[in-house]
Amino acid sequence: MADPVSNMPGVGRLLLVRHGQASFGAADYDVLSDVGHEQGRRLGAWLAGQGVRPTAVLRGGLRRHRETLAAMVEGAGWGDPDVVVDEGWDEFDHLAVVEGYTDLAASGLDRRAFQRAFEEATARWVAGVGEHAESHAEFTARIDGALARALEHAGPDRTAVVVTSGGPIGVVAARLADPDADAAGRGRLWGRLNATLVNAGVTRVLVGSTGARLLTLNEHSHLAGDHLTYR
Repeated sequence: MADPVSNMPGVGRLLLVRHGQASFGAADYDVLSDVGHEQGRRLGAWLAGQGVRPTAVLRGGLRRHRETLAAMVEGAGWGDPDVVVDEGWDEFDHLAVVEGYTDLAASGLDRRAFQRAFEEATARWVAGVGEHAESHAEFTARIDGALARALEHAGPDRTAVVVTSGGPIGVVAARLADPDADAAGRGRLWGRLNATLVNAGVTRVLVGSTGARLLTLNEHSHLAGDHLTYR
């Protein structure tokens, strides 16, 4: 089925992709699992089936971003696209944030316990409790900058695909869903959205004469069963 907005003249599109499943609990989290590679291939095939062929491809600087993009390109048959690497799309140091608010090492928690600790820790991080190498306000400003740069690639009749992480996608979605929110309100919305994003999900942004608007959040109909993961 074709992308329903692919034939709208004069409209730009920005597709934000969360990376595939990384290696939770492993010595190096930043490596895709076997499931993560397959998620990327399925996503690429699904996008190609909708007629999506990007005019620009961007990714963050993390290994999981690079590996997810490679799997997507393989699944979609996009050849060897030129890729813009923008580290502004990198995730915040979520392990350091969690470990900053718990006596337990994040690497020692199972998935459910980690998710509980993650949500509690990020809520305190958003509220500005404690000191970190990067505050939530600084993280948000970094993503705002990355979004502005990506939108330069998503002009009329162009499609830019960005492979990034859940945190940055949540920042963009919160910004576009409620552009008039203050920092506290935007932070709370970010926390709610960030907890729902699936691996290899897609969030679509339309770019028109009035600016960028959120079209969809967290599309994942291409994933099911063991290939539907959150962490």
